[in-house]
Amino acid sequence: MRPACIFIERDGGTLYCTVLFFSPEGTLLGKHRKLMPTAAERLVWGFGDGSTLTVLDTPIGRVGAVICWENYMPLLRTAMYAKGIQIYCAPTADDRDSWLSSMRHIALEGRCFVLSACQYLTRADCPDDYAAAQGNDPNTVLMRGGSAIISPLGAVLAGPHFDGETILTADLDLSDITRGKYDFDATGHYARPDVFQLTINEKPMQPVVVKIGSDMAKSGEP
Repeated sequence: MRPACIFIERDGGTLYCTVLFFSPEGTLLGKHRKLMPTAAERLVWGFGDGSTLTVLDTPIGRVGAVICWENYMPLLRTAMYAKGIQIYCAPTADDRDSWLSSMRHIALEGRCFVLSACQYLTRADCPDDYAAAQGNDPNTVLMRGGSAIISPLGAVLAGPHFDGETILTADLDLSDITRGKYDFDATGHYARPDVFQLTINEKPMQPVVVKIGSDMAKSGEP
């Protein structure tokens, strides 16, 4: 299985930053639309809703994805932990040193494996008419990568890699998740539902809802 691939999805006249999940045969298994476009992304991308907070049962474990700065949304992370995510994919455009600390925190907090992917991009990889703020020297690095694989106890298993394109690999033992949750399970025995509760709306939020016949009768509308 290819755990997660990020695309720009078009629905009608709106673009969304979307992760798609594919089987080894190329079958689309599910998707996640970014809930909260960041900064100037809001000029281009639409907002996702709770209907695509996807965690999939697969032969390699329960897989889901949280995109870039969505990872700084504590309640979104909590929702994914509650779904039993085991392989937490975190595609990002954040190549700062601080990103690795965030990924280690999430792995430790969620007791899950975190696979974070950030592209390595040079000016030569972009179209000629792209006005790069960093300059037009083809060798200029626009994004330096930093992909990494993290264990459920926050150990760095591979990466971060900043020296060009690469493929990172690591052996993942899902039993490490069970062992890790013996002493901490954020949405299980370490939760306090008598004090804190999270309510998630997973209903698709459509701007136009059509009701016909029996549906109108059930709703009490004339």
